[in-house]
Amino acid sequence: MKIDILTIFPGMFENIMSAGVIGRAADSGVIDVNVHDIRSYSEDKHRRTDDEPFGGGAGMVMTVQPIAAAMDAIGAARADRADGERFIYLSPRGRLLDQTLARELGSEDRLVLLCGRYEGVDERVLDAFGFEEVSVGDYILTGGELPAMVLIDAVCRLMPGTLGSDESHEVESVYSDLLEYPQYTRPAEAVIDGETLTVPDILTSGHHRNIELWQYRRSLELTKARRPDLFDAYLRKYGDGGACSSALDREKKAILASVTGADIP
Repeated sequence: MKIDILTIFPGMFENIMSAGVIGRAADSGVIDVNVHDIRSYSEDKHRRTDDEPFGGGAGMVMTVQPIAAAMDAIGAARADRADGERFIYLSPRGRLLDQTLARELGSEDRLVLLCGRYEGVDERVLDAFGFEEVSVGDYILTGGELPAMVLIDAVCRLMPGTLGSDESHEVESVYSDLLEYPQYTRPAEAVIDGETLTVPDILTSGHHRNIELWQYRRSLELTKARRPDLFDAYLRKYGDGGACSSALDREKKAILASVTGADIP
């Protein structure tokens, strides 16, 4: 996958391009990331990329010319876009980035990510190039660079060969429709502020089936308490009459019934 990033702060991407999941994906050739400085395409003698908004109001708005010039320079056609290309503007008013969208974007051949600043980008740029707007949450950041990094990380980690184990992402939060169960590691006893804290006995029992069922119960309990929206969706999907109800064995159905208080035949 080719990823082009348009930003006025290209230096922000230097470290993440060579570290962790994204670094491994780049080193292995899974992704080809290119960062483009929008300022270098400005025709203003001071390399300005923003101006005051029409209609008044606080702040500045990123202007059309340098962004349009940057898009033309990287071969991001305004019309007749190639199949497998997605133009993404990181914006708090966009579609929320979730695992479904990450998987969707991960199947594309090319992503062009536009990082806005100030009060945003002139709407004519977004309309002309057909940018989709994507948000990483219901809060405001100072620019689109951090959201772009989040999006790249979320997409890259789904690609084969970028995680330590190809199975890792299949059991993590959201992938299995539930939040992930608690994790522990050695030693079995740890002391914090004089208190000895132990690992749940079942995890050191060596009984793999019991461990699996304990993990399932804890995932259900955590999801119900912290993300009732996810829990309700899970119950609709795997509960009585749900499209995937047959995927649960008898023991897991019993656990689901005990956590929900519902009858799961």
